[in-house]
Amino acid sequence: MSIFLKKRQVLRTAAWSALFAITATIASLAADVTSLSWRKLQPANSLPPRNLFAYGYDPVSKKIVIFGGSNDTGLLAETWTFDGTTWSQVTTATAPFARAGAAMAFDNTIHKLVLFGGTSGFVNLNDTWLWDSANSNWVEAQPNNIPPGATGAIMFTDPVNGHVDMFGGFRGRFYSRDTFQWTGSDWQLLNPSTSPYPRMASVIAQDPIHKNVVLFGGISDNWVVQNTWTWDGSNWTQVKPKTQPPPLYWTSGGFDPRLGEVIVYGGGSEGVDQNTTWAWNGTNWRLLTPTKHPSAREQFGTAWFPPKREFVIFDGSNFGSGQFFGDTWSLTAQ
Repeated sequence: MSIFLKKRQVLRTAAWSALFAITATIASLAADVTSLSWRKLQPANSLPPRNLFAYGYDPVSKKIVIFGGSNDTGLLAETWTFDGTTWSQVTTATAPFARAGAAMAFDNTIHKLVLFGGTSGFVNLNDTWLWDSANSNWVEAQPNNIPPGATGAIMFTDPVNGHVDMFGGFRGRFYSRDTFQWTGSDWQLLNPSTSPYPRMASVIAQDPIHKNVVLFGGISDNWVVQNTWTWDGSNWTQVKPKTQPPPLYWTSGGFDPRLGEVIVYGGGSEGVDQNTTWAWNGTNWRLLTPTKHPSAREQFGTAWFPPKREFVIFDGSNFGSGQFFGDTWSLTAQ
């Protein structure tokens, strides 16, 4: 067996072992969930209002990290972190250019967040940056193979080998349906036998119970997309659930171990921002009815925050009113 195949087998075994551990924990917790409500948090320092920022949870520093975005004054080049108690701006020696619509996800093999693309306001960017949490700094990667510049691409941790994968995005004249993988030092174009339709601004989230990721919605040439796909590390599969959300874009979601389901909140739908909460159980969507909820919004961030076992959403904006939010909410389950 080649060294490459041995390495891939070890990564696959480790990833599946981790998923099994998470699934076992889920089974012991899901029965305790009897009611849901969104609760507005009161961090000591709030994240200033913004939208279209890149974000991800960094298990090394145990913090949520965000970069860039925009507000009513223009594009941003700021880095902020959330430790469960407060938001803090981080001053870095180097940083990506100001941008909006970039994508970010954690690579379990190199233990760093990977950021790609976005728009400078004039062009779609194609640079790749790594967040070095040990030194609180951004390091620009120098890959040999560079994907075309894109805004609103969908990035996620591969469910099998732990690398970062990227799908779709808007390239200026058309929407992409390419799937790329970050190898730790370079990008490689994957060739799945089937792919979702070209799109940007979709929601994607890990589903450790079913050992895949789920993708829903987005914007394409036909404007709004309403379909559900899963990625198992090798191929995309379209799923035909009996129930699904309305067409959504610029929404966000993540897996909540307490419920054992993927949670998706808000997003835009044909020009109107939503305040609904949806859950994906691996085969079907269901509308949840929490007793309270944040204001309707899009272009915000979400993350499961393990240190406090909270599913949080933060910031974003409302398309209709033009309001930017600077708030943080947690989905409580009792």
